[in-house]
Amino acid sequence: MPDRYHDSMAMNLRLGAEAEAALRAEAQRTGRSQQDILREAIGKYLGLIPSQAGDTDPLITQGKVAPPRVAFRDVRPRLHLQPGESSLDLLDRDDRI
Repeated sequence: MPDRYHDSMAMNLRLGAEAEAALRAEAQRTGRSQQDILREAIGKYLGLIPSQAGDTDPLITQGKVAPPRVAFRDVRPRLHLQPGESSLDLLDRDDRI
């Protein structure tokens, strides 16, 4: 472990389900540990680690993708297709406006 954590404090942190899912997704997306992501977030929040212009995802900086409009949310499908039914069938309904 890096020297800066030599005199560190261990603690337990309880996260809500949505925060836990977001943290897992970010760790998987970036290949970083959840602990490292939390350390950095806390350090930035407390002003111990300066935020830099390079913190933004390069694709956002280059204008190739838009930044998120809302915080992470775990999306679950609301509709379940019946066997043999396709999403095209959902678009060709009479009750669709």
